Amino acid sequence: MCTDDTTLAQWVALSLIPHLGSQTIARLLDRFGSLDAVLSADAAELKTVPGVGSKLAAAIGAANVPAMRAAVAAWLADGIAVVQRDQPGYPAVLRALPDAPSVLFWRGALEPEDARAVAIVGTRRPSVQARRAAGALAAQIAARGWTVVSGLAAGIDALAHEAALASGGRTLAVLGSGVRAIYPPANAALAARVLARGALLSETHPDASPCAPALVARNRIISGLSRAVIVVEAGPGSGSLHAARFARAQGRPVFAVHSAAPGNARLLAEGAQAIGPERDGWGELEALLNE
Repeated sequence: MCTDDTTLAQWVALSLIPHLGSQTIARLLDRFGSLDAVLSADAAELKTVPGVGSKLAAAIGAANVPAMRAAVAAWLADGIAVVQRDQPGYPAVLRALPDAPSVLFWRGALEPEDARAVAIVGTRRPSVQARRAAGALAAQIAARGWTVVSGLAAGIDALAHEAALASGGRTLAVLGSGVRAIYPPANAALAARVLARGALLSETHPDASPCAPALVARNRIISGLSRAVIVVEAGPGSGSLHAARFARAQGRPVFAVHSAAPGNARLLAEGAQAIGPERDGWGELEALLNE
């Protein structure tokens, strides 16, 4: 599907409205029939769509498509891919999800082999054992030619990216900030290395600062890009538990490393498959890797 400049700008303008998700945008299109009709509808008409209240209706009415068209052109010139869900290049494994981002931004390159990916996530303050496990698991997965997906956070995420790169593999980092607003800043050098053998991806404005809702929501993209999710170590409120929850909803297998960490114990009790860096519990993951 070819999307012209104005159509892409309309999609971006809608997708960047806070709290307006892809499923609500789909309902708007079902109700009004086209992007032009959605953007020209009055507030009373917009509020007839489930999920659209006064604030969202006002935000839709205030969308500035010409300004967004100029912004998209500037992002493209800066090497940022801006791809609508129905366009070629949008990851097919992600497109299939009902809540996939309407528009995805990335820097770097997505390759066909990235369709064979495993997510590795965990706490920002890992134990010594968890640090070793994260590195060993990522290295083994990368050595088999699979892409390692994580969130560029401190701790397990960063270790997974580092190990994949050190093994000559590819890695994708999904951000809860914009692709030009690296978070945490301490991982800027790592982000640059990821760009050389993978991509930084986000559904937020390229210059957006991180915020709690975006950091949680990006977990569905981490799991959605992956064939399985491995939780290395998780505390009771760890963000990696969100990745596991999204993975289960998406039908992705969830693995958890044997650990005394409360999050791991909870996942294993809920049916996650135990896995370790010494090839214990690798049965189903090996089957995926060998497909």
